[in-house]
Amino acid sequence: MENGWNIDKPESLAWADVMQGILESIPILLGVIPFGIACGIMGLSAGLTALEVVLMSMLVFAGASQFVSITMLAQGVTNAGLIALTTLLINLRHLLMGASLAPYINKLPAALQALLAFGLVDETYAITITKSQRDGYKPGYQLGSNLTAYCFWVFSTIIGAVLSSYIADPLAWGLDFAMPVTFLALLVPRILDRKGFSVFCVSALAAVLGTAFLPGKWYIIIACLVAGLVGGLLEAGENDAA
Repeated sequence: MENGWNIDKPESLAWADVMQGILESIPILLGVIPFGIACGIMGLSAGLTALEVVLMSMLVFAGASQFVSITMLAQGVTNAGLIALTTLLINLRHLLMGASLAPYINKLPAALQALLAFGLVDETYAITITKSQRDGYKPGYQLGSNLTAYCFWVFSTIIGAVLSSYIADPLAWGLDFAMPVTFLALLVPRILDRKGFSVFCVSALAAVLGTAFLPGKWYIIIACLVAGLVGGLLEAGENDAA
């Protein structure tokens, strides 16, 4: 048994933690549904089949990367290497999220680590790290959150594929607005002190400036790096003062 997770006896798994992760994630992850619907619609508009769009959501499971890939395909980009490189740059933020969870996840069996890493997206990370810092890390809780996000994303993509013949432009319906609102709902409770507020302000400014002066999605990477740097400096300053 590791961290209360017994791989050899499935019947003794902490299913209570899994269910708690599911139930506590549902209200927040409802915001994923409009985004997934938009992804399904845009995928078919870009020339993909319904099966290809759904398989992309099932196998890739990365909203921002899927949207970028679909946009590139719609523009006639067929170079798989270029698409992969672009999505890799967008997802570099996962290195930071994974690093913050590594002290917990590294203690788990490799198979469970891989499963949890696959389901690590922005929303599940925010839910998991908040719960971990408040009540301690539980792999079952993260698994429950991951499962909720995965099911919502895949099913909403299917709905989008079905509705594609009725909604030509999902952005005109404001479906893309659901994701920023979801992120704000995840972010605001995390701003607990002056340090958190400072990191929020600096990273927001970096993102806005990056959007204005940098091509593509580099503003995401820049904002993550700036947030990490400022947070580290403030943390070091507090430790020195203590």
